[in-house]
Amino acid sequence: MNYFLKANRNLLTYTLIILLVIPIFGINFLISFVGNLLLLLFLIPIFLLLLLFIGFNYYKSKINTCNNCGAISLESNKKCMNCGADLEDISKSIKQDKMPCESTIEIKAEEIK
Repeated sequence: MNYFLKANRNLLTYTLIILLVIPIFGINFLISFVGNLLLLLFLIPIFLLLLLFIGFNYYKSKINTCNNCGAISLESNKKCMNCGADLEDISKSIKQDKMPCESTIEIKAEEIK
């Protein structure tokens, strides 16, 4: 009998826990606990993907592309690491306020026969 207790110690422990939890808290507690664990297993990966998406968009907004050579650098750099062109002029030209009519393409409708 002593060998049986040593070999199945985890099984015996979990069985005693279940036998104590069900009469004290009830079967609804056990079902809701398992349901919440399953819900967390699905929500944690979705939350991590959301954080990854937000981080990717954050770094995407900080990237500058050099007009001379096409090299990509972060916003903190003032000069292009590849050709030495001034990147501050590029960021200023992007941030300038433009009139909506300057950036809107006008399309004229034509009748097709």
